Amino acid sequence: MTSSADWQQRVGNQRDWVWRGWQIRYTYIRPQNLVENNRAKSLPLILLHGFGASIGHWRQNLEVLGSSHTVYALDMLGFGASEKAPANYSVHLWVEQIYDFWKAFIRKPVILVGSSIGSLISLAAATKYPQMVEGVVMISLPDPDIEKEAIPTFLYPLVSAIKSFVANPLLIKAVFYLLRQPNMLRRGVTLAYENPKAVTDELIDIFAKPPQDRGSSRAFIALVKARNNPDYSPNVKKMLSNLTTPILLIWGEKDKIIPPAQACEFARQNQNIKLITLENVGHFPHDECPEQINQVILDWIDNQLTVSSEQ
Repeated sequence: MTSSADWQQRVGNQRDWVWRGWQIRYTYIRPQNLVENNRAKSLPLILLHGFGASIGHWRQNLEVLGSSHTVYALDMLGFGASEKAPANYSVHLWVEQIYDFWKAFIRKPVILVGSSIGSLISLAAATKYPQMVEGVVMISLPDPDIEKEAIPTFLYPLVSAIKSFVANPLLIKAVFYLLRQPNMLRRGVTLAYENPKAVTDELIDIFAKPPQDRGSSRAFIALVKARNNPDYSPNVKKMLSNLTTPILLIWGEKDKIIPPAQACEFARQNQNIKLITLENVGHFPHDECPEQINQVILDWIDNQLTVSSEQ
C-alpha cells in the first residue's frame, strides 16, 4: 500500500491549532508570487472535506489552487488528524470551527470550497457570517431534509423507532469496527466513484488511518447520533434562496450518493448559482477529475470576481 508520507508531501504545511480545548489539524499553501493588486488572485480559499474524509482528500487540488491563491484546508473536528471528540456534533458546531479559524488566521473575505458535507458547512457559514465569505464553491451538496420530505407523515413514528434502534451505541460501535476494515472501507469508497481506477491504495490509506485513532469509535457514535437530531443542520433550500453570495455548484452525473437531479432543484433556488455537471463522474469530482475541477474553480473565481468588481 502507498505510504501516507507520499500524499502528505502534497498537502502543504500541516499545523495543529487548539480550538475550544480540542486539537485541530490544518494546512496551508501560499503562492510564491501573490498578486496583491488583483482582487480575485488575492482571495484566500478554505477547503472543507466530506464525511469520513480529511485534508488528504484535497491532495490533488491544494498545490494547483495554491499556485495562485493562499489556500487553507482543515480537518473538521472528529475527522482526519483532528481530535476524535465525543462532542455534540452538528453543522452549526463545524461552522463555528471555521469562523473561529478564519478570525484567528485570515480575517479577510475568502472563497469557501466544500465537498459533500463540507459544502453544507460552507453554505451554513456563508449564511451566518456573510462578512467572512466572498463566494462559495459546493461539490455534491447534501440536504438532510430530503429524507424527511420523501417519508409520508404517517410513517414518522416507525422511522423514528428504527433510527433509535440504529443509534444504539453498542450497535454503532460494532458497525464502526466492521466498516473501518480496509476491505470494507474500499467497497464503501468505491460506491462514491464512477471510475474504479480512481480508488487507489493511496486513497484508501487516507480514509483508513483516522478510524484507527484514539477515541475514533466514540466520535463515530456521537456523529451518527447527531444525524438524528432535528437541529443537526439549517434548512438547505432556505439558505440557498436567501444567500446573495456568488455560488458555484459542481455535480457528477454518475453520483450514486446524492441524486444528480437534486443539483437542478438547488440551482432553481437562487439566480446567483452557476451549476456545472460532469459526465462519467461520481460523488467526489475534485478527486476523480482534479485537473478539470481545479481549472473550473480558478476560472470561476477569476470571472466572477471580475464581473463583481465591474458592477
